[in-house]
Amino acid sequence: MNIFSIAFSLFLLMDAVGNIPLYISLLKRVKPHRQRIVILREMVVALFIIIAFGMAGEKLMRVLNITQPTIQIAGGIILFILCLKMIFPGEKDSDASLSNTDEPFIVPLAVPLVAGPAVLAAVMIYWQREPNHWIMIGSIGIAWIFSLFILLSSSFLQKILGWRGIIAIERLMGLVLILIAIQMFLSGVGAFITTLHFQ
Repeated sequence: MNIFSIAFSLFLLMDAVGNIPLYISLLKRVKPHRQRIVILREMVVALFIIIAFGMAGEKLMRVLNITQPTIQIAGGIILFILCLKMIFPGEKDSDASLSNTDEPFIVPLAVPLVAGPAVLAAVMIYWQREPNHWIMIGSIGIAWIFSLFILLSSSFLQKILGWRGIIAIERLMGLVLILIAIQMFLSGVGAFITTLHFQ
């Protein structure tokens, strides 16, 4: 995969458009001039967590004796479940109750809304596949910049698209991500079967 295909996958996983309603809800008690600062801070925290997980994830998996097929299968399952929630949302979500605090910090804006389990699993898988780690860092950076732009424009986009428009885009993203999740799962199963043949 090239830098742009990885970046596109990560951008979809970060689900910036789908997070607009939650960001608006969680920041409604924050003064308007302060909201952009909070969003930028939380996105920077998420960026560091994603890159750190990519760098340290492989070593951690070696220590725990977890193979790449296992990561791919688990990542595919996690991503599939999250995508089903994007396409068939319930009450979205009880996380909104966290808006009782004036200014959220790290949780839930950075983790898990941006640096969620699906993003971290995908980054770890791509990091192992891609020998040039600068390509991975570039891919993460591209996905992060577009996500940051969307979230900084969340109030404006909400006015333009409306809640129905945002939900429609999120469900479309969920459909694309389900295809990626299934491919990730099948690749993991295929790799696992291959390792059995060589045992």
